[in-house]
Amino acid sequence: MTLNPQDSSYFDTEVLIIGSGIAGAVTTLQLADAGVHVTLVTRAKRPEESNTFYAQGGIVYTGHEDSPQLLAEDILRAGAGYCNPRAVEILTTEGPRLAKEILFDKVGVPFDRTENDELSLVREGGHSISRIVHATDATGKAIEVSLLKAIEGHRNVQLLAGYTAVDLLTPAHHSLNRLKIYDPLSCVGAYLLDQENNVVVRCLAKKTVLATGGLGQIYLRTTNPSGARGDGLAMAYRAGARVINSEFVQFHPTAFYQPNAPCFLISEAVRGAGARLVEATGKPFMEKYDSVWKDLAPRDVVSRSIHQEMLSQDIPNVYLDLSSYIPVDKIKELFPSIYQQCLLYGVDITSDLVPVVPAAHYFCGGVWVDEWGRTSVDSLYAVGEVSCTGLHGANRLASTSLLEGLVWGCRAAENIMRTIKDANNPADHDIPLWQDTGTDTADPALISQDMSVLKHIMWNYVGLVRTTRRLQRAIRELRHLESEIERFYRAVRLTDELIGLRNAVRNGLIVTLAAWENKNSVGCHYRI
Repeated sequence: MTLNPQDSSYFDTEVLIIGSGIAGAVTTLQLADAGVHVTLVTRAKRPEESNTFYAQGGIVYTGHEDSPQLLAEDILRAGAGYCNPRAVEILTTEGPRLAKEILFDKVGVPFDRTENDELSLVREGGHSISRIVHATDATGKAIEVSLLKAIEGHRNVQLLAGYTAVDLLTPAHHSLNRLKIYDPLSCVGAYLLDQENNVVVRCLAKKTVLATGGLGQIYLRTTNPSGARGDGLAMAYRAGARVINSEFVQFHPTAFYQPNAPCFLISEAVRGAGARLVEATGKPFMEKYDSVWKDLAPRDVVSRSIHQEMLSQDIPNVYLDLSSYIPVDKIKELFPSIYQQCLLYGVDITSDLVPVVPAAHYFCGGVWVDEWGRTSVDSLYAVGEVSCTGLHGANRLASTSLLEGLVWGCRAAENIMRTIKDANNPADHDIPLWQDTGTDTADPALISQDMSVLKHIMWNYVGLVRTTRRLQRAIRELRHLESEIERFYRAVRLTDELIGLRNAVRNGLIVTLAAWENKNSVGCHYRI
């Protein structure tokens, strides 16, 4: 096994995992501990940089007098009856056990505890009881740091940061033996851009796992970090993998809003602790949209309610009121990161109303996978947000996504362990090394402009509320934009930003075409 790609234009590994969030990290750790050699790749310079790292609220565990049936009812209600029953059953029966075995016992995530040393449990929107465990308001960071600590230095793991996946390797598309086009679709690794050395290396693998996260960055406003461009989704689509439920993009109701400030998340746990959504006068308004759940209604309901308030009053945002409902010392104790972030922009959440707007947050669709994380392409797996198990249906229940990444990361690892001995080594002579087609340097101004155009098209035409005319225009403009980007892509040398742009515009079309096909409003897909 060659594990030093800096010295050559190719290397091989038993398992290639692309993405280092909770799903990719758990898959890596489980395989490595079982003696399987893994290469874990991330496009970020720092391995912890991922959607997981920025997850604030928490992860589903088990509440007092809780049960798999009760959790399943909440998931199904939030998912608008669109959830895959088998996926719901797997998560609700296996999730809490795996959380304890891996996050609590194996890597020691420092979840918050009460004065009696019991786990601190909170409630979030759509949950009927308190069952969310958390590490203040930086749960994802605590999980990610703990997992990476267990992975870094592991003798069976090669961790490559600053490597961007360009495309998946499929013999039907890439083999020098053109008769391979008649074989069933399979994956034998990926081309990877080594950002530091500006070379594309060929990585051959017996098994490949996509764990690349979501696609929030195709929208103008998003809570996702800069790398969430949907790289894995676009690569899987080009490789011929089945992609489903792509119209279901969940908008988080409460992202911080100021004209010149970043759009960062204000956790749903804030409302779970008692905060209310209010007008500028301080008057709560959610009761007129949902008299039962009010501020803790499912996210699609709350997001559309805020959208309606902004439209009807012609205002740029609404507000969260913490100080009228939560004691000051409790605010600082529960939400230290949010408190500090808001202070940077002149907002004191212990006394001021917090300006918020909805923002693209979570992709409920993705690459179709079965109960073991297998895609429709042989030897290709997908775990975490890039995948679609069907768990979330038409709308995700709060704090289930981290648990889904954990559960399917474990399941994918288990299936790989059972089957890797029988997997064939990819034929080295069949898959060519990367051939550069571009000669010019990519102009960053053009990339930035195209990305801006894409974000505005998706925000204005394929956002919270969709109409026939908006979707028609989006399809026309996105097809033209993709055509221009593809010409640009083939004429210049690759960069991470150019790869991301190409993937992002394809993902914009995937979402838009799915929204066009689905004529019915359901969950977070809302058509008028």
